[in-house]
Amino acid sequence: MDSQIYGVSKLIFFIVYIIISVSIFSTSALPTEKPTMKPSNTSSSPISSNSVLVALLDSHYTELSELVEKALLLQKLEEAVGKHNITIFAPRNEALERDLDPEFKRFLLEPGNLRSLQTLLMFHIIPKRIGLTQWPDQSLDSSSSVAHKTLSKQHVILSSDDKDSSKKKVDLATVIRLDDVIRPDGVIHGIERLLIPRSVQEDFNRRRSLRSISAVIPEGAPEVDPRTHRLKKPVSSPSPAGSPPALPIYDALAPGPSIAPAPAPGPGGPRHHFNGESQVKDFIQTLLHYGGYNEMADILVNLTSLATEMGKLVSEGYVITVLAPNDEAMAKLTTDQLSEPGAPEQIMYYHIIPEYQTEESMYNAVRRFGKVSYDTLRLPHKVVAQEADGSVKFGNGEESAYLFDPDIYTDGRISVQGIDGVLFPLNDETKQVSETKTISSSSSKVAVKPRRGKLLEVACGMLGAFGHDSHFISCQ
Repeated sequence: MDSQIYGVSKLIFFIVYIIISVSIFSTSALPTEKPTMKPSNTSSSPISSNSVLVALLDSHYTELSELVEKALLLQKLEEAVGKHNITIFAPRNEALERDLDPEFKRFLLEPGNLRSLQTLLMFHIIPKRIGLTQWPDQSLDSSSSVAHKTLSKQHVILSSDDKDSSKKKVDLATVIRLDDVIRPDGVIHGIERLLIPRSVQEDFNRRRSLRSISAVIPEGAPEVDPRTHRLKKPVSSPSPAGSPPALPIYDALAPGPSIAPAPAPGPGGPRHHFNGESQVKDFIQTLLHYGGYNEMADILVNLTSLATEMGKLVSEGYVITVLAPNDEAMAKLTTDQLSEPGAPEQIMYYHIIPEYQTEESMYNAVRRFGKVSYDTLRLPHKVVAQEADGSVKFGNGEESAYLFDPDIYTDGRISVQGIDGVLFPLNDETKQVSETKTISSSSSKVAVKPRRGKLLEVACGMLGAFGHDSHFISCQ
């Protein structure tokens, strides 16, 4: 009997040893669930087409925009615009072409002096919005000059003339175009000369240790008019024709009271205003003669009253860009998409951008920034554009369209760009549902049933055959 008990104990010890070893092997072989980190969003959010950076690159300050690109400052300026508003002091092109010392310009463009070029350009940018109302004025304040910190960590002094408060200065440069470009995230002022920080001047003079030279060519003697024997006044640049209206286009589009006063007429035209109705009629006739856009013209004229509304907007001085789907794209629309009340208007509103954009300007923007979001008349939705296959692609996924026929009609106020698809804004509800589905499916994939329970069941079954399963708590 002792031998039987001794044999059974050896068997039990052997089985327990197998169970422990198998369980240890199974737990070590099981894939440990590591906390999954969400991938960082490497793709930056698309910059708005109404940004002051896009306006700078498309403005008449071409010399400054070229230097910004050569200095590799676009990404840093995008980050600055994302954090706060900025104020840019843009020198006129002549100040960078003719009034700048060629040796100093050659010094800035050398690859080894990239830091000096970046410091020089960031010296023209203040991380704060400073318009006409924020400019120091001696008649209102005790002092007529205020120092502001620039992106180059150095200070510039903004001042007003003691005798004439309308004359503004930035250090030694006179402001010639105050509030030249105004955008929601910043403002651009035109100045007569380049601002040179002391650190850049010292770097340049240090390289030219033989003699200290000035970076800016000194101005000549004042010119005297031989007829009047008086000093000639500098020719002031006239205000650009077609200045933007005071009201946003959304306020002008919204219905108001009938007793509201008419908007101020803009420049141009036989009666000093824009003839928007004739311009809209011209671009609709251009669509018909161009061919392939008859459905778009029919919706604007017959199915909706958008042609009349667009004519009123253009007459009041606004500019628009129409993304016109061709007939093949319009034929894919279903009756459900057009049968709802106001559906044609909402579809067309999403294809109208309250800016004047050409194929060249849009392609340059997406080539520089990757993705650009354009405001539409269908608030609050925006259409996102990006570069694809050497062209401009609007939208994402299946609801995307390519710029198919560029510059069908461009007259400075209305721009029509042909696309090969009908655009629809993303629905937030479907987006959230798809996100929840992906999260639930990913969680179900991660969950792994433990294999250790099945091994214990097999071991407990083997022990139960010998009548010793009650000795283990896991088998009870």
